[in-house]
Amino acid sequence: MSWGFIRDLLSGVNKYSTGIGRIWVAVVFLFRLLVYIVAAENIWKYEHDEFECNIKQPGCENVCFDHFFPVSHIRLWALQLIMVSTPSLLVVFHVAYRENREKHHNQKLYKSPGKIDGGLLCTYLISLILKTGFEIVFLVLFYKLYNGFKVPRLVKCDMRPCPNTVDCYISKPTEKMIFLYFLVATSCLCILLNLSELSYLIFK
Repeated sequence: MSWGFIRDLLSGVNKYSTGIGRIWVAVVFLFRLLVYIVAAENIWKYEHDEFECNIKQPGCENVCFDHFFPVSHIRLWALQLIMVSTPSLLVVFHVAYRENREKHHNQKLYKSPGKIDGGLLCTYLISLILKTGFEIVFLVLFYKLYNGFKVPRLVKCDMRPCPNTVDCYISKPTEKMIFLYFLVATSCLCILLNLSELSYLIFK
């Protein structure tokens, strides 16, 4: 897919963000989106082809791969990026609504359509809560699906149609685990930034 939409969305949100919000946009764009496009996508590109079991029983390898990797790391990461970025659309739509309302009434109704106050403040707070919620949900998903953020070198599989317990080997496990830890670290950083911005706006 093209990531231009998320890039444009983040650029638009940057105009209406606080200082902490701009740091969040930079982290998502530089340390998550670019890392995904430039490096991470290639590491998981052939994960199914490079997953090998020490048996050639038809269907065994596919069943074992599906059991240990019900959802690809990289597809889940892509979905996470999309989900944590889209709540920012609420802010963009609210500002567009204010600008359209001013145009419709042909007079200035707001000091600045992009100023975070009143209804826009509520929309901004809701977007922060949604972003934080999505981050936490995806961290829990990663933890549950991949056994505590681990990528083992060897997995033992006894799923049918395998005739017995077989050994299956995952390609580039160390490299994948490094990127998984990076993903978790950047998610935690984004949660921290969202909570900081939420506190800043509430107490301000």
